[in-house]
Amino acid sequence: MNRPFTVVLIVPTGIGAAIGGYAGDALPVARAIAQVADCLITHPNVLNGAQLYWPLPNALYVEGYGLDQFAAGHWGLRPVHQNRVGLVFDQGIEPALRLRHIQAADAARATLGLDLAEYVITDAPLSVTLQTAASGATWGTIQNPGSLLRAAERSIQQAGAEAIAVVARFPDDADHDALQQYRHGQGVDPIAGAEAVISHLVVRTFQIPCAHAPALLPLPLDPDVAPRSAAEELGYTFLPCVLVGLSRAPQFIPRSRADLMPQLGDIWGGQVDAVVVPATACGGSAILSWGRPADAGSRQSSPQVIVVRDNQTTMHVLPETLGLATTSVHSYLEALGLLVAQRAGISAAALQPSIASLDGLKS
Repeated sequence: MNRPFTVVLIVPTGIGAAIGGYAGDALPVARAIAQVADCLITHPNVLNGAQLYWPLPNALYVEGYGLDQFAAGHWGLRPVHQNRVGLVFDQGIEPALRLRHIQAADAARATLGLDLAEYVITDAPLSVTLQTAASGATWGTIQNPGSLLRAAERSIQQAGAEAIAVVARFPDDADHDALQQYRHGQGVDPIAGAEAVISHLVVRTFQIPCAHAPALLPLPLDPDVAPRSAAEELGYTFLPCVLVGLSRAPQFIPRSRADLMPQLGDIWGGQVDAVVVPATACGGSAILSWGRPADAGSRQSSPQVIVVRDNQTTMHVLPETLGLATTSVHSYLEALGLLVAQRAGISAAALQPSIASLDGLKS
C-alpha cells in the first residue's frame, strides 16, 4: 500500500500575489490540488474568503508560523475531528461592531454546529498600525501585544479553547489609493501583513492553532470591485471562514514535548511529497527548509518544490538565487499535471515528445 500523497500549497500573505493575494482567491487552486492529493496542507491566507469558504475534508489549515516550524521538523501536525475555538476581541472594537461579530459567531454555532468557547475582550486596545515596505509588501504592528497574549491565555485556561480566533480593530483610514487598487484587483492587501503578525505571536507563544479576522467598518459601495476582492464586500465581518478553518485545524506536536506520545495519523515535514509556491516568493522559512537538497546519505528525501511563474508577487526572491532545488512551471494547471504524474510514479520526462538517452555516471 502506498503512503498518503501529501502536498503543501503556499501563497505568502501581504505580497500582492496575482493568485492568492486577494480575498480567498487561491481557494480554487486548493480545491483542485485537494483532488490530486491524499492530504493538502495549506494556510489561512489560501483558504480564507471572508464569509466564503469550502469544506475540504483532506485539507489541513495551518497558520504560517506553525507551517514554518513543521517544515523545519520542529513541530508535527495532529489532525482532529473538532477544536473548541476561543474568541478574542480587541477592546478597541466599538460595541456595535463587536456585536456584529458575536452574532456571526452565534450563527456559526447554530448553522454550522461549531464548538465555540466564551469570548474574551482584551484588557487594553491592541492599537494595530499598518506599514508598507519598499518592496510593496505590507506589514504592521500591535502596540499592546501583552494584552493579546493575556486574553489568549485566559481563553485557553478558563474557557478550554483549543484554537484561538482573534478579531482586532484595524484602521479604517488605510492608504486610500492602495485600498482602491486592492479593491480593483491591482494592488497589495493593505492589512494582510499585520494579520500575520497577530497570529504568529499567538501560535509561537501557545503552540496552538490561531487565525485572525479584522474588524472594519463597511466600505462605500463600489461598482468596479474586482471579482478577486469581492468576497470582502459581503458584510460586516470576515470571521466565518476563520471559525470554520480553526474548527478542524490540526494541533501542533512540538518535538521537545516528551509527554506527547506519537499517534497514528501524525504528520511530519519529512512526509511531504510536493510543495507548490509562487516562483518569486521563495525566501520564506518553509521553502528554505524544503528546497535545499537532502544531505548526502540521508534516508529522507526532499519534497519536489514546484514554483509557479505566472503567480507574480511584489517580491523578487527566485529559487536559483538561493540555490534551491525546484521545478519551474508556468501555471497552476501545469503544476497539477506534475502532481498527477508524481502521484502515479511517472517521470515527467516520459510525458515530453522526446526523451534523451541515459548517460553513464561520470567518475
